[in-house]
Amino acid sequence: MKQHFDELLYRLKRSLFVLGAVFTVCFYYSNTLYTLVSKPILTYLPAGTQIITTQVTAPFMVPLQLSFICALLLCAPYLLYQTWMFVKPGLYKQERDNIIPVILLSCILFYLGILFGTLIISPIALNFFTNSAPNGVTVMLDIASYLDFIVTIAFASGIAFQIPVITSLLIRLGIFSKRQLSSKRKHIIVLAFVLGMLLAPPDVISQILLALPMWGLFEFGLLLAPSRLDKIVNS
Repeated sequence: MKQHFDELLYRLKRSLFVLGAVFTVCFYYSNTLYTLVSKPILTYLPAGTQIITTQVTAPFMVPLQLSFICALLLCAPYLLYQTWMFVKPGLYKQERDNIIPVILLSCILFYLGILFGTLIISPIALNFFTNSAPNGVTVMLDIASYLDFIVTIAFASGIAFQIPVITSLLIRLGIFSKRQLSSKRKHIIVLAFVLGMLLAPPDVISQILLALPMWGLFEFGLLLAPSRLDKIVNS
């Protein structure tokens, strides 16, 4: 028991040290990071649009939050590696061989989802709403609410992009067959729009832009999964 606790403490210390070091670097370049995050979106907004702040602490707290989020994303592979090295000795070789591809695919899809949410969904949604402003109304984004909007969509997209992994696992584990999931396609489409409503910010455009890729990712998950389990599950 003590050996496992010491190993956990060792992995935790290494993870916190790397996370702290990367966070320090990110915070040093926090202004540059915020510019990089906002630049793709600002190109879609009307000319003269500015980002403002209505809170005294926002100019410090928002870059601090962004630095931590960036550090967490950059360190995620290393943190997963440390977690893996802790649980690896307790797994059989076959379990290790099956889990590694799932973890790698899940990480790749998560980062692709974040990029999709940041570079595609967010600009389209912001462009739609800012251009919907009545005549005489000047659109100026608040620095804190703007970051919340971007982060919410980015992480929601990252989570949504896990659908192929979940779909494939459900089939591989024999919980459902390809035929069963395909027959429930109408229900899956409805579920995608419900999840889009729950995960995305409270606006219809963002929810639709998130729901449609989830439906496509479900179809992709069906393609990844083997079909040889159909007879086993149905029997």
